[in-house]
Amino acid sequence: MMNQSYFTPDEKVHVVQMISLLVRSLGEQLTARDINQVHSIIKGAVAHGHYCRDKYGLNPVVRFLRTAVAVTENIAPDRSMVIATMLFNLARSRYVGLEELRAKFDDDIAKLVHGLINVSELYRKQAAVEDDNFHKLLLSFAEDIRVVIIMIVDRLSLMRVVDARTDEKFVREISTESRYLYAPLAHKLGLYGVKSELEDLSLKYLNNKVYSQIARKLNETKVVRDNYIADFMKPIKAELDKAGLKYEIKGRTKSINSIWNKMVKKGVDLKGMYDLFAIRIILDTTPEEEKKACWIAYSIVTDIYMANVSRLRDWITIPKSNGYESLHITVRGPEDKWVEVQIRTRRMDEIAERGLAAHWRYKGVKSEGEIDHWMNNVREVLEAGTSGQMELIRNMHMNLYDEEVFVFTPKGDLFKLRQGATVLDFAFHIHTKIGCRCTGAKVDGKTQKINYVLKSGDTVEIMTSSTQVPRQDWLNYVVTSKARNKIKQAINEANLKKAEIGREMLMRRFKNRKVEVDDAMLAKFIKKQGFKNINEFYVELHDKNLEVGVTIDQYVDFVKRLSENVTTHETAENFVLINKLPEESDGDDILVIGENVKGINYKLSKCCNPIYGDRIKGFIASDGAIKIHRTDCKNLMHLEARYPYRIIKSAWSGRLGKQFAATLRVVGQDDIGIVANITSLINKEGDTMLRNISINSLNGLFEGHLVISIDSLGKLDDLMRKLKNLKGVKDVQRI
Repeated sequence: MMNQSYFTPDEKVHVVQMISLLVRSLGEQLTARDINQVHSIIKGAVAHGHYCRDKYGLNPVVRFLRTAVAVTENIAPDRSMVIATMLFNLARSRYVGLEELRAKFDDDIAKLVHGLINVSELYRKQAAVEDDNFHKLLLSFAEDIRVVIIMIVDRLSLMRVVDARTDEKFVREISTESRYLYAPLAHKLGLYGVKSELEDLSLKYLNNKVYSQIARKLNETKVVRDNYIADFMKPIKAELDKAGLKYEIKGRTKSINSIWNKMVKKGVDLKGMYDLFAIRIILDTTPEEEKKACWIAYSIVTDIYMANVSRLRDWITIPKSNGYESLHITVRGPEDKWVEVQIRTRRMDEIAERGLAAHWRYKGVKSEGEIDHWMNNVREVLEAGTSGQMELIRNMHMNLYDEEVFVFTPKGDLFKLRQGATVLDFAFHIHTKIGCRCTGAKVDGKTQKINYVLKSGDTVEIMTSSTQVPRQDWLNYVVTSKARNKIKQAINEANLKKAEIGREMLMRRFKNRKVEVDDAMLAKFIKKQGFKNINEFYVELHDKNLEVGVTIDQYVDFVKRLSENVTTHETAENFVLINKLPEESDGDDILVIGENVKGINYKLSKCCNPIYGDRIKGFIASDGAIKIHRTDCKNLMHLEARYPYRIIKSAWSGRLGKQFAATLRVVGQDDIGIVANITSLINKEGDTMLRNISINSLNGLFEGHLVISIDSLGKLDDLMRKLKNLKGVKDVQRI
C-alpha cells in the first residue's frame, strides 16, 4: 500500500471504490501484472515527491483515478487509456521515461503518454483557447484521438470537484477553457452528455447567478422532467402505432446552458421560453413516402396537443441551404408546458447528424473539409457502443493538419502557416516591416536563422535590425505567397531608389565631362551592354559594379562607332542652309540638301534610309552633326516629341549625283523562278542596282528583303509598281 498519510479518510474510501470499479470494468483487459506495475510506479512517485498535491489541494492520484473511471463510464473500458491516464503526469515530471513504460507495458501506452505530454506542453504557451487555431494545434499535438478523449473526460472530472476550491481565478480559467475548448470538442465527437455537463458546470462557475436562477425556476429534478417527457410521448406513440408508421422517438430535456443561450438569443425570460422540453420523431419510410409520412405524424401530434402555429418551421418543403430537412413544431403539453417536436425521416436524420447539416455544425460549431468526415467516423464508432470500438479508434490516424503548422508568439498569440514555413515567413506574416528587418528568431529560447523551418508548437520571437534589408536570396527561404510577394515588392522599391541615385551619379559625371547625352542613344548603349532594362543598369552603377568613368568612355566610343556606320556620309559641299524656300515659306529656316554647298556635315539616318524625293527633317545630334530622317520615321517622331527645339525642317534641292539605299519587303507565292524574275527585273532598270537580297520560305509563301541603290523616290515608286505586277508577287512595301 502507498503511504496512508497521503490520503484523507474520505479519499481512502473513494480510492478503494474506484480501483474496484476499474478492475471490474476492465475485466480480462487488466492483468495482475498491470495492477502491480501501476501501483509500484505511483507508490515510488509519491515517496519521491513526484505525486504531491497541487497548489489547490487536489490529490493527483484521486484526480486521475476519477478520470480513468469516467473514461470507462462515458467512453468504453480500455486498458491503455486507463493506464496512460494514471501515469502520464509522472512521465511529464520525468519520474518515469517513455522507454520504461514501453518495456513495462507496451508501445500503445507509451504512445498515449507521449501524446498527453505533448498536449500538456501547450498550456505553458498561455495561448487563448478561444482561438480556433488552438483547437487545430491541439489535435495536431495529440497524435491519437484517445488522447483528446482523455483530456475531455479529465476536464469533466476536474470541473466536478473544482467548486470546492477557493481560488476564484483558477476556477474561472478552467471554466473558460471548458466552455471554449473541451465542450466543442466533446460535441464534435458525439459525447453529448459530457458536452452538456461541461457547459452547465462552466455556466455555474462563470455566471452562478444566472445558473442558480434557471435551476431554481425549473424547479424539477431530472427524473421528474424525464417522467414528464415519457408521459408526453405516450399518447403520440399510441396514435403512430394505429397509423401503421414505423418510427423511433428520442426525448430529451434541454440543458441549463442551452436554455440560457436561447434566452439570450431571443431576448426573453424563462417564462417566454417555448422549448424547455424537446422530442424527435424519426420515421422509417421509403423516399417516395417521406413527405407524406412526416405530415401524417405532424397531424397526429397537433391533434393531441395544441400547436403554436407561429412556431412552425417547414424545412421539408423548402430545405435549408445546407441540406437540412425537418418539421419543427411547438405544442402545449400537459401542465401547460411548451414542448418542441422535430419530425423527420431516417434519411433526413442521417443528413442532419452526419452529413452537411451535422448537429454540431447546425448549432454553429465551426468545421472544415476533411476533419468533418474524420470526426463523424470517430463519433459513429463511439455511438455504436461495441466492445471493439476503442480498437477501431486506436487505428485512426490523426494527420488532419499535416499541411499546416501552428506557432506561438511570446505573448501566447497563435498563428497558422503552411507546412514548411520558416522564421522569415512568420516575420512577414506578423507585419511587412518586421519581415523586412528580420535577422533571425529565438525559437523556444534558442537562436535560429531566418531559414529555420518552424514546427507546430514553437514559440517564436522575431529578432530585427534597423540596417537589415530584403535580399534576392530571401526568396529561397520562404514558402508562403505573402512573404514572397512582400520580398519582391521590397526589392523592387529598393532598386528603384538605387536606380534614381545611379542615374543622378551618371548625369552629373556626364555634365562634368561636358558630354552631351542623347537619351535614345543611351538606351541603345545600355541594351548593347546586355541589360534587360534601364533600371538594372543604374542599379549596377549605384552598387559600384560598374565604374562611372569607364562607362562614360564606353558610351562615347559607342556613339562614335555608330555614327561612322551610316549608310551615306556627305560633306559640306553637298548642302546649304538658306532662310526660305518658295514652296515652304513659313518663316522658319530650312535645311536644303543640294549641290555646291559647304560648311555643315549631315548624315542620312540608317534607321529609315531617306532617298531623294522623300519628305525629310533634320535632327541636331550631340556630336554637332545633323541627321536626316524621313518624316514618317518612328525614331524621328520620338525625338521630335522630346527635343522639338533640335528639329530642323529640311528639303531636297537639286540632284546629289549619287544613289541612295532603299529596302523593300516582297511577299509572294513560293513558285519556281520567282526570285530569278525579281532580280532580272531590277537589273533591267538601268542605274538601279541590287545590293543585297534575303529570302525566307514557309508553307508555300516566300518573304524577301531587297536592298537596292536607286536615284530618286520617283524611280523607286516605278520599280515597286513593276514588282507588284510580276506573277506570284502579292505585296511590295518599303521599310
